[in-house]
This record gives sequence, C-alpha cells and structure tokens, in this order.
Amino acid sequence: MDRLLHTRHLLPLGVLCGFALMDLLGGRDTVVLGLLVIAPLVAGSVVRRRATTGYAVLAFVLAALLGVYDRQYSAGAISSQAGRLFGVALGGGLAVVACDLRQRREALLTRLSAEAATSRGVLELAATLQRSLLTDPPAVPGLELAVRYLPALQHAQVGGDWYDAFPVPGGSTMLVIGDVAGHDVSAAATMSQARGMLRGIAATVPASPAAVLSALDESLQRLGMPTLVTAAVAVVTPGGDGTVRLCWSNAGHPPPVLVSAHGTATLLERPAERLLGVAGPAPRADHELTMAPGDTLLMYTDGLVERHGLPIDDGTAWLVRELQFLVGEPLERLCDAVLTDMPGARDDDVALLALRVAARR
Repeated sequence: MDRLLHTRHLLPLGVLCGFALMDLLGGRDTVVLGLLVIAPLVAGSVVRRRATTGYAVLAFVLAALLGVYDRQYSAGAISSQAGRLFGVALGGGLAVVACDLRQRREALLTRLSAEAATSRGVLELAATLQRSLLTDPPAVPGLELAVRYLPALQHAQVGGDWYDAFPVPGGSTMLVIGDVAGHDVSAAATMSQARGMLRGIAATVPASPAAVLSALDESLQRLGMPTLVTAAVAVVTPGGDGTVRLCWSNAGHPPPVLVSAHGTATLLERPAERLLGVAGPAPRADHELTMAPGDTLLMYTDGLVERHGLPIDDGTAWLVRELQFLVGEPLERLCDAVLTDMPGARDDDVALLALRVAARR
C-alpha cells in the first residue's frame, strides 16, 4: 500500500520539477512558470486532499520564486506576474476541491460495493435455501411426476413460489403448489416456513386438502405472518383398476388443469375460496374426481398465465389450448414446452407441478 502511494506521488512531482527545470533552462526570457499549476491539478486526481493542498502551496511558492529568477517583478512585468500567481493559486484551489469530490465519490462507491456484496451474499444464501426446498418429486408407482421452477427475470433470483410432493399416511401422495406475495428474500423465507408447516400439518391431519389448508391458515394467523399466501393442495390415491382418485382444495390459487388422455383440457374451477393469511375463519371444501390412465394434471403459479396489461383469463385460455396441443408429449417435455411457449414478457416467478397417471399395460 505504501509503495502504491509513493508511486502516485511520482506524477505530480515529475510535473512540478519538469516545468521548474524548463523555466530555469529556458533562460530568463522564457517564462513558463504559470504551467506549474498543472502539478496540483494532476495531484488532485491521484493523491489525497492533504497531499493535493501541499502540491498547490508548493506550486505557488515555486512560481513566486521563479518570478524572481525571470525578473517578473519589474515595473513592466509585475502585473503579468500577479496574473500568473493568481492563476496558480486558483488552479491549486480548484485541484483541492476536485480532489475532495473525487474522494467522496470513491467513498460512496466503496460503500455501495460493500452493500452490493452483502446483498449478493444474502441472495445467494436465500437461493441456496430455495433450491434445497424445491426438491425432485418422489417416485410413486403408477404415477409420473415432473416439476419446474423459473425465477422472475426482473427481480431477485428468489421468490415465494413453491411446489412440493410427498407421501402422506394411507398410501396417498400430497401435491402442493403455492405462492407467497413478493419477489425477495423475505418472500423466500416465508415460503420456507409455510412449506414446512404444511408438511408438518399433513403428517398429523387426515388426508383432506381442505383440512390441511384450514390448519395452515390458522397457523399463519396465529404466528402473525404479515403476508398473503395462495395455495392449491391435492391428494392422489391410486385405485385398484389403474385409475387415481384426485381430491383437492384451492385457497385463492389459479385452478389446476386436467388433460384427459384423449386431449380434452378442463380447468378445474370451483367456487372461489379465500387466500391464506387473511384474518378470520374461512370455510374450505374438498373436490374429487377420478383420473384415468394417461390423464395429466398440471398445477402452476400465476406467473405462468399473468402478463402485464392482459386479463388473466387470456393467459388461462392460452394454457388450456397449449396443453391440448401437447397432450401426446412425454410429461417432462410437456413442462419444458409450456415454459418455452409462454407468450409475452415474464416478470414473475413460475412454478409447475405436473402429474400423469401411468398408462395400463
């Protein structure tokens, strides 16, 4: 560090000495002492304020002394010399001001860089946490499961969208798709809490999606978590004839889409039920249907169908058409195609959870 500071002083010192020698070696008829003002100006860009002030004073003193050598204090030259000295003094003052502004800017940049590094560290930690929570689905005999997650493009690389799939007592599998309001570390932290609570509740509450959502809603309100959460929870139970019983409940979340093996896509819309985290009890209902071999269920967050300035119904209609077109595709390829073909600019997180009943052999 000391060596670097010494190296920085070489430039203004070199300028100061160079112009002083030029004036001396050029003879008394060559008056270039006014150029000494360049030394503090150079110093202002490479050294600190105190050193710059020193170079400004030194340049003024040298200019005054060289004026004696150049006979600039005679009656005919004194006014010109006074102008030169004023210019050197003014240049030195401006150099000090410029140096002060430079140091403030450097201090600001240092602080902003430190804050950015801290923010990056927090975001990386949150992203690691989120990736650890968004795990691969379990292997379930007779079912295919696929998941996808894309962070928002115009926000932090973490958010509140999540999916989950895990076994529950009785041989069934619970599927969850949820969305916590926000696109930041706070949303990701709330998401992890909601996900953990839901898993714990599902292990103790009978496999009723409505009951699980009601218990989660009550827990969020008791904890006073200041955010809104939407979620859809489904339980799939294999039957003995290759079919699957689907039971689901929806707390303010976009409705899942059921695609039959024959290519008919149906939006599983039911009477709207309240979001999680809103004060007061909310009645919730389970809905049931039977899925046949080859049928596909897609659960998703609103980032898939919402676009700025467009009604969400337009995005939902696009999704239904897209799924009808992709009905024959393998499940993994279907998920990739849906994300690739999204219309318009995406500015929200997207989470997908797809299930397909294995075809009978």
